Amino acid sequence: MKRCSALFFILPAVCILIACTQVADFNADLPKNVEVRDQQILNNDWQFIFTDEIPAGIHAPSFKWTGAENVSVPHSWNRVGFYLDDQSAHIHNAGNINNTQGKGLYRKVFNVPAQTENKRLWLEFDAVSRVANVWVNGKFAGEHRGSFNRFRFDITDLINVGRPNVLVVQADNSKPTADSTTADTLPIAGDFFVHGGIYRPVRLVTTSNIHVDMKDFGGPGVYATTAVEGDKAVVSIESRITSNGGEAENVTLLTQLTDDTGKVVAKDVRDILLLPDETEITDVSLSVSSPQLWQGIDNPYLYTLAVSILDNNDNLLDTVKQNIGLRTIEISADKGLTLNGQPLALRGVGYHQDREGKGWAVSAEEIEEDVQLLMDMGVNTIRLAHYPHGQTVHDLADKLGLLLWDEIPLVSAWRYGEEHEAVNTALADNASLQLTEMVKQNFNHPSVAVWGIANEVDFGAVVPMFVQSSPGSNPDPLPILNRLKAEVAQLDPTRNSTLANCCAGVPTWDQSKVPNTSAITTTTGANRYFGWYYGAPSGLAENLDALHQQYPEQPLAVTEYGAGGAPSFHSDNPLGGPVAATGRNQPEEYMNYVHEENWRVLSARDYLWANWIWNGFDFATTTRREGDSQDINTKGLITYDRAIKKDAYYFYQANWSANPMVHVASRRYIQRAYQTTDIKVYSNGKLIELLVNDRKVSEAPDCDQNTCVWQNVRLVAGQNKIVARASGFASAPSDRVEDSVMWHLDESQINAYYIDAGAIMSADSSKAHFGSDDFFTGGKAMSLDKPGGWGRPSVKAVIGNTQEQALHTTYRAGEFAYHLPLDNGQYKVTLSLVAPDSKSRFDVFAEGSALFVNISGKQNADGSFTAFTVAENVNVLDGSLELSFKPSVGEAYVSAISVIPVK
Repeated sequence: MKRCSALFFILPAVCILIACTQVADFNADLPKNVEVRDQQILNNDWQFIFTDEIPAGIHAPSFKWTGAENVSVPHSWNRVGFYLDDQSAHIHNAGNINNTQGKGLYRKVFNVPAQTENKRLWLEFDAVSRVANVWVNGKFAGEHRGSFNRFRFDITDLINVGRPNVLVVQADNSKPTADSTTADTLPIAGDFFVHGGIYRPVRLVTTSNIHVDMKDFGGPGVYATTAVEGDKAVVSIESRITSNGGEAENVTLLTQLTDDTGKVVAKDVRDILLLPDETEITDVSLSVSSPQLWQGIDNPYLYTLAVSILDNNDNLLDTVKQNIGLRTIEISADKGLTLNGQPLALRGVGYHQDREGKGWAVSAEEIEEDVQLLMDMGVNTIRLAHYPHGQTVHDLADKLGLLLWDEIPLVSAWRYGEEHEAVNTALADNASLQLTEMVKQNFNHPSVAVWGIANEVDFGAVVPMFVQSSPGSNPDPLPILNRLKAEVAQLDPTRNSTLANCCAGVPTWDQSKVPNTSAITTTTGANRYFGWYYGAPSGLAENLDALHQQYPEQPLAVTEYGAGGAPSFHSDNPLGGPVAATGRNQPEEYMNYVHEENWRVLSARDYLWANWIWNGFDFATTTRREGDSQDINTKGLITYDRAIKKDAYYFYQANWSANPMVHVASRRYIQRAYQTTDIKVYSNGKLIELLVNDRKVSEAPDCDQNTCVWQNVRLVAGQNKIVARASGFASAPSDRVEDSVMWHLDESQINAYYIDAGAIMSADSSKAHFGSDDFFTGGKAMSLDKPGGWGRPSVKAVIGNTQEQALHTTYRAGEFAYHLPLDNGQYKVTLSLVAPDSKSRFDVFAEGSALFVNISGKQNADGSFTAFTVAENVNVLDGSLELSFKPSVGEAYVSAISVIPVK
């Protein structure tokens, strides 16, 4: 048998033949479990100091480093973000966090294999943040600029054989400015913290002088694309073979594909001629009959692709193995995403790589735990944001059948201004570098569906201070976006390019000069926060439909939506007052409300090719002071330490997962304010039964969005046991599961109401246990405080004649009423009031009869306010009390209401 391997470069009017050789029959398969590359893991016995200085003598094996900390890799010196509540123990606190950015210095002594003749030695770093400078035995090995991608240095000529070798790494995560050491390295903005350190594994890799290319942007050197037609799949493989030897050599290239039993299903054998210090690119095509397709979570079937180099004596010189899945992905504007021709509704979360106590230096086991938590919720996709993630999560996605959105860290800002054009050019080049690295390193993962080139580059036009730019100074992002889109098409024409924008068509920002990025890439994602930063949740429908109508040929996904939620903060009614999207008042119940209403919109729109919640987990960011935390973005469905799955997690589990489940919401709201409450339960069962204190309330069948609500359930003084039982599961018809919580109601709350009007979260009071605003119809929630701006506390109103400032700050205004379930009897009604203006006058009626007439007050000339109260007794005869507030001039108002029995 003869084979002719030819590689042609096509030039004007000339065709140059690089190699053409004949080989004999080669029928042998690659021996199983043969590893020709030696990999030495360099994770232990490192020393570290956070310092700008490189001490004299540090490169000597005998150097004694005074004050150095002994660490292991992965490592980061940063610990950012902590929770403020004391309901449970936390890893971080105000005393042990470290958000210092700058240069950290690492040192390690290592040995190399004894046999290094005809070998190459490489240092392989999976990630160092942000900028890495590396020395071996005092000789400079190289620099890498970028926090997220793998890089390698050839250290063959730098090592000492038979003697200790000293590795020194400087990691620099200095905050980027136009004149900083990290000025030209993305990201330069973003709502997340860039941790510093060698935060992914390090290896010493030994290869033959002839090897699959180790210098191809950290990639494997072997790149496979698949095409599926009928009962046949074709795998096209590009292999980069490098010779670092001094002579031209003929070698045999063996390419084979094996199934999950190890059986060879296709192979190719050919001879190639390698020139010294050159890289030969060889294209091979393998055909697979009756293939097993990679069908997402239904059947994530993986083949193993092995590319091997053998010398003339059939000695194995190098092998690279890659798991690949045979699959095709198509994304259209009207049908969404199809996987191997089958429609697939993608539903998932965005994912940052940090966790409390570790920062970015997480282990493979912790990443696997994260992915499993998300899989248990029912996700089938993850958006890896806002930067390239490592191989661990990609390998897991391949094996589990998850589809991934990969993206580079081009976040919000990409320039410093016209006076810094040299740095701006370098930043654009760095974006291209990080894109090339990301695509090369993750090319073979069947889980990767799209390549993301940017996130919210339109955001600076809306909130300039968030990206540290002045109003009107934001440049046109289209040139860099078009450049990166073209680079994606060149690097990988088989996958779609994509980006996520924030602001197109959002009414709040109509007056801003929002750049139009909705049709740049071949697909688009929309980050939309209706019900959180702006508008009502229902506004999401109008915005998405308008985008779809404006760009009918553009595939559209929702890449971010959601709300913050503090699991230690609670509300009796999430619509009772304004939420603080950038402040403290972020009760868990409001988060539930936003997700329920957003998902109602999203699940009804088949044209969306994917939906990603923001975010899977709380994560660190120094731009926020919100909820029950400091320097944490609270939008995660799971807390930063992974200790608490918030209620919204279970809402999605009820709607996305087939595994039988039931969950009582507001379970952490233990000390209740009102004797009458609504009880909400999430379950994917067809029939839900509610019991309170061992007494059946009722059964609820086929609840909307798998969310059952029992209204006006009466609690008793003391402990209240709430039990939800679910049955009728589609996946397990005979199963029955239950969930229970214990709530407590003080005796003082029986037949009594203490309502903090206009408040989504009740204020602390020395007088009584107030609940948040509830039992109302009509009116609007207001506050006397003034907004403080993004991430800053509000400007407090000055209110005289009261020690209860917080209680009097919020109020309900307009024409409204309260409906309070009560036992029959006599009650004292007290209204706490602060006049927001001097004009308004109103009456209050109890059960239709005038209770207070012509109430009025005035605002003081200096802008301060004065609190006052009115009180009267009323009789309840029909099991409820209705209080109606009716204005005669302006608006009625009330800051707090107390209703207590008359003894």
